[in-house]
Amino acid sequence: MNKTPESRKKLTTRLNRIAGQVAGIQRMVEEDRYCVDILTQIAAVRSALDSLGVELLSEHVSSCVVGHGTASEHECAKPMTQEQLVEEVKTVLSRFLK
Repeated sequence: MNKTPESRKKLTTRLNRIAGQVAGIQRMVEEDRYCVDILTQIAAVRSALDSLGVELLSEHVSSCVVGHGTASEHECAKPMTQEQLVEEVKTVLSRFLK
């Protein structure tokens, strides 16, 4: 993706927050916290990762698939056809939705 500095900073901030949540889960395990509390935090991390994935996927479809040939796509998408990009989205969706 050709991300603007602001967009990249937003993604990095979200990833840092997720990393902090994962570190918190590790501390909870080390402190022998209640299993339900740990599972709740795991669910929160999964939700945060899903939201990040949806954001990235949406941006990819907009810039690389729909915007193919308009110079909005990432360098990796330029040599592909739109049909190849759609197949790539199908593949990544099947992985993402498991």
